[in-house]
Amino acid sequence: MYIAIEGVIGVGKTTLARLLQPSFDANVLLEVFEENPFLSDFYADRQRYAFQTQIFFLLSRYRQQSAAVPGLLESGKHLFSDYTFEKDSLFARINLVGDELQMYYKVHEALGEKIICPDLLVYLRADTDVLMARIAQRDRPYERQMERSYIDELNLAYDAFYIEEKSHPSPVLTIDTNSLDFVNRVEDLQKVDLRIRQALQLAPYQPQLPLVD
Repeated sequence: MYIAIEGVIGVGKTTLARLLQPSFDANVLLEVFEENPFLSDFYADRQRYAFQTQIFFLLSRYRQQSAAVPGLLESGKHLFSDYTFEKDSLFARINLVGDELQMYYKVHEALGEKIICPDLLVYLRADTDVLMARIAQRDRPYERQMERSYIDELNLAYDAFYIEEKSHPSPVLTIDTNSLDFVNRVEDLQKVDLRIRQALQLAPYQPQLPLVD
């Protein structure tokens, strides 16, 4: 099974994918985003650097998914990814306008036809204040200039995209993470694990026991 985890910046996508890997005996595909040379400039001046940043992300996500996903699925193991190709257009709607947005849509549509869709999309959501606290806690240098209004705008867009829209190619499981701490509370991680298994109709994973003479 191919499970993609989505949500606004700071919600815990990468952390959750890594934490679920052992119990599902899964491969993990993580988004490479720190290599975007326009990202820090974008956070400082969104309007000026939006198109360069968005096109870089689009091509990067396409290259990584088209190269990695088929082979990882052929291994026979489950696959967790901390991003989807589909969500790239969500950011474009917020950051681009006019001719730049139309040009982006043409490229996204052409590339999207070649991408494998997940069997389940797990949408992690949290309130804006919670997200800002988590972003501050992890303290990534290129996120220090991030405005609360931008995170709030993303939050509204994500809710509209993953909760209100019903035309997704993959089924969507929404999990409210406001009161969850799956890093420090094992029971919270187990709750998320169980909900994903229920959505996929998977039995709990049991590691193979050693043979006893």
